[in-house]
Amino acid sequence: MKFVNTQLYFLLVLPALLALVYIFAFKQHRKRLERFASGRLLPGLTPSYSSRRQRLKMTVMLAAVLLSVIAVWRPQWGFVWEKVEHRGIDCFVAVDVSKSMLTKDVLPSRLERAKLALEDLVRELQGDRVGLIAFAGSAFVQCPLTIDYSGFLLAVEDLNAYSIPQAGTNIENAIEEARRSFAAGSQGVNRALIILSDGESHEGNPAAAAEQAAKENITIYTIGVGTTEGELISVSDENGNSSFLKDSEGRVVKSRLNEALLQDIALKSAGMYVKATPTRFGLDMVYNNKIASMEKKELKSSMEKQLLERFQFPLSLALLCLFIEPFISNRKRQ
Repeated sequence: MKFVNTQLYFLLVLPALLALVYIFAFKQHRKRLERFASGRLLPGLTPSYSSRRQRLKMTVMLAAVLLSVIAVWRPQWGFVWEKVEHRGIDCFVAVDVSKSMLTKDVLPSRLERAKLALEDLVRELQGDRVGLIAFAGSAFVQCPLTIDYSGFLLAVEDLNAYSIPQAGTNIENAIEEARRSFAAGSQGVNRALIILSDGESHEGNPAAAAEQAAKENITIYTIGVGTTEGELISVSDENGNSSFLKDSEGRVVKSRLNEALLQDIALKSAGMYVKATPTRFGLDMVYNNKIASMEKKELKSSMEKQLLERFQFPLSLALLCLFIEPFISNRKRQ
């Protein structure tokens, strides 16, 4: 047997307090009677009064309260096997891990802010399968489509600017990797790709890749991470010393958000572009307003053990006690 509402165990204090009140009241009543007459004379002066029946009334009322508390706890025992269908949407998240994502115009950095937003996204998921793609100059599936959200978060935690050795920001590769992964492990129309990137120094032709993805019923949503004013890219060496990233000519590199590119990608696939702000990253808005409203499909079905609710038994006994209590007299039968 198990109880569902374990957070309501504190309600056990109610019958305990009621028992203390009854004991106190019974003793006070006894003292008042003893002030009226001595203990030997009481039975003769109050021949109809029965302390045993009074205790029985108290016990029945206490039982009603205790049984009601147990019913509120929702006891369960026994089980039946039921077929449970898991329905949801397949969604890949592609995260830019290029050096420009180390820029701190979004605190603590563009990449770290994106990782925090993904942790918040997992709390919104409603049984959907989610996968993770890391990309820079090339792309790699960090986590395949799964409903194991703890495993997905472990993959998110491992993301860093060294996850992809090849430098650059090739969003086309990320889209192509998502297309291949969807084709391998996902069928149907309920597919979405979310790209988190600053869109800077892009390579390839991501707009054409987005058009091809749209033909395969993959909707792309883009989140712009960073500011259009930009900031210098801060990197750390093996000893933890911080410095600014420089180009091949020794000049410091300033990274800026490329909104036009990300907007074009979203437009080509009938998706949506959102610019991340310090107060709201935008992932929750994309999921709740767009992805969650997509038609869900059956991801898998399984036979699961369903415990049977048994709260009705203590509740019925509690009602029976409340029904009986008024008929129990505290007077003896003559």
